[in-house]
Amino acid sequence: MRHGRTLLPKTQTTRSTLSKLGDLLLVASLTKTLSESGTRNLHPCSIPLSEPLLLRILRSNYLHPSKKIDFFKWCRSCLGPSYKHSAGAYSHIFRIACRTNHLDEIPSLLLSMKQDGVVAESGTFKLLLDAFIRTGKIDLALEILDQMEELELGRTTTLDPHVYDSVLVALVRKNQVGLAVSIFFKLLEGSASVPSSIASNELLVALRKGNMRMEFKQLFDKLREKKEFMFDTWGYNICIHAFGCWGELATSLRLFREMEEKSLAGSGSLGPDLCTYNSLIHALCLVGKVKDALIVLEELRGSGNEPDKYTYRILIRGCCKSYRLEDATKIFSEMQYNGFSPDTVVYNSLLCGMFKARKIIEACQLFEKMVQDGIRASFWTYNILIDGLFRNGRAEAGYTLFCELKKKGKFVDGVSYSIVVLQLCREGLLEDALRLVEEMEDRGFVVDLITVTSLLIGLHKHGQWDWTERLMKHIRDGNLVANVLKWQADMEASMKNPQSKRKDYTPIFPYKGNFGEIMSLLGSTDTAADMNFVPDPPGTRDEETSFADSGQWSSSPHMDRLASQMKYSEYSSQLFSLSRGQRVQARGMGSFDIDMVNTFLSIFLAKGKLSLACKLFEIFSDMGVDPMSYTYNSIMSSFVKKGYFNEAWGILNEMGEKVCPADIATYNMIIQGLGKMGRADLASAVLDNLIKDGGYLDMVMYNTLINALGKAGRIEEVNKLFDQMRTSGINPDTVTFNTLIEVHSKAGRLKDAYKFLKMMLHAGCLPNHVTDTTLDFLGKEIERSRYQKASIMGTKDDS
Repeated sequence: MRHGRTLLPKTQTTRSTLSKLGDLLLVASLTKTLSESGTRNLHPCSIPLSEPLLLRILRSNYLHPSKKIDFFKWCRSCLGPSYKHSAGAYSHIFRIACRTNHLDEIPSLLLSMKQDGVVAESGTFKLLLDAFIRTGKIDLALEILDQMEELELGRTTTLDPHVYDSVLVALVRKNQVGLAVSIFFKLLEGSASVPSSIASNELLVALRKGNMRMEFKQLFDKLREKKEFMFDTWGYNICIHAFGCWGELATSLRLFREMEEKSLAGSGSLGPDLCTYNSLIHALCLVGKVKDALIVLEELRGSGNEPDKYTYRILIRGCCKSYRLEDATKIFSEMQYNGFSPDTVVYNSLLCGMFKARKIIEACQLFEKMVQDGIRASFWTYNILIDGLFRNGRAEAGYTLFCELKKKGKFVDGVSYSIVVLQLCREGLLEDALRLVEEMEDRGFVVDLITVTSLLIGLHKHGQWDWTERLMKHIRDGNLVANVLKWQADMEASMKNPQSKRKDYTPIFPYKGNFGEIMSLLGSTDTAADMNFVPDPPGTRDEETSFADSGQWSSSPHMDRLASQMKYSEYSSQLFSLSRGQRVQARGMGSFDIDMVNTFLSIFLAKGKLSLACKLFEIFSDMGVDPMSYTYNSIMSSFVKKGYFNEAWGILNEMGEKVCPADIATYNMIIQGLGKMGRADLASAVLDNLIKDGGYLDMVMYNTLINALGKAGRIEEVNKLFDQMRTSGINPDTVTFNTLIEVHSKAGRLKDAYKFLKMMLHAGCLPNHVTDTTLDFLGKEIERSRYQKASIMGTKDDS
């Protein structure tokens, strides 16, 4: 032994050297033969093949990949059944085929591997799947996946779930989400581990975008059950955004709190980021909690993040939808000050909000600023302008703008035509509406269900019963017209069927109690929906205290309070919707039935045929068509107008039981009903409940409250409400001034009534027939007051 090494005998060293030299010469000879003539000049008996020799040839840089693959196949077929390639050899040849794009050879190689009873390692299978997916051959990748699973059946171990990551991501991106979900659930059930967070996040995003709520929640629950799976920041943000979009604010807040707790516990990478705050602000705005969203904006700044253009866009849209125009304007100015240029979406939100608040001059000035700033107006921008002018009594200006855009041949689409058709139907200009629909078809725009619905209501309202022929003549979309006509025929046949005797005395909307007990219903729906603030249950105070101790350095105390105060079930449902329910949802044929139910309900209710409307509702409820907010609001409105308060109470009960989110129209009906019952004392309580639920006061709500309080003689509250209306940024309309003049006249406050008349004329509100009646009454009251005053003065003179 010298220097710690053992010397081999000389003869053994010489033999080893000669063996290596012989292998090198054999590899060189075989490589040369394969490169020149392929495998046709090879003789099986003359080659002492071994796995090391095969791997040396496969690793040769001087041999073309196709020659290597041919030699690999030749070895298996010509050396006899006694020779089988090893798993390492198969893994090597698969790598060669994938890296050199010889993917067409892989199926035959997999077949020979199966016949040899050899199973490659998971990394090799993942390499194969990645290669097929990278080239867009998803179907072949799935076939390979099936072969992989079949080969694994004879082994005790199963495939590594991460092998499936590439397949799942590829299926999602190829819009085969259903198949991806089924594979993912199969993995979760049959394996102790789960695919990576990348695959999980991709699948969750696809389910949210596809509005597949049930599948999303099932996947979310399955992942939560797996203790070894941990959501990363991206995963938390996806779930917070998804549940927020579906109105499940409590779940979003719980996930935020969980995220923050993990961050405080030491997992700094899981802390909330800008995307988290944006998702929560969006969720708060969707359920009407815009005030809370504005507080969260301040907390976002304190957390070390800075708002981006998406933060500002979300808040401006939420403020405009909830009539907080002053806040929207401030955020708009801050956005520009911080260097973010408002885009078309931001301007559209502001324009829409201003038109809703009757700020016509401000809206037109904003549009001029938009053009001056070089922001490109979109189709939607001009549609907002046309619709806003129509809704604010500027029909001539709206129609002129529409015609000018048509002449220029741009910025007019099917929605533009639909808006104008609706306005023409409102004004009773049915011939013009039908001609416009014909022009719409000639220009290649699709006449959708919204336009057809406007025509149906207009034709029925004005007694044009030959609407079938006109629709067939002017609308060439055979599919839609055929469905409308078939729906109408089926509906008319169902309406003629006699009602079963069993239902003769069964109310459609069973009720308990009375409409005057409205606050008890609002309270019960709060509890049922698990969405509002409730007293802390026993045992939760310690939990909150411990969280306060651990999160004393929290950068989001307001959100922590929201999460602590909100009683959440596993998934809570939305109680209040910021968006008002619409008659036609325009979601294609999937919503056709309920859209047509709402359309014919509108027709029957407009003509005062309440019994027919109720029968239609009953027929389609029995058929399984789920009503929506608009359906309930329409029927409740008619019941309230006719004084059927108990029936209206029943509708409200059913609406709460179906967890159908109330909107501003629902609360308008409640206030109107209370006013008609003489229970204006409850109006303020209902209003407080509305604000607590994230609601807002729109034009109709202000007018309804002013009317209810005025008829109850609560004039001081009326004046305060009117001042609040103006300071909130909403300009009064003709209905507002008519109501104010009437209630002040009837209360004997003639000077105030005359003051509101002057304000009405100064504001440019156009009088209508109601104004004439109101002014006649005011004139009579003034004359009567003068006569009384003159009589009193005459009596004094005589004395």
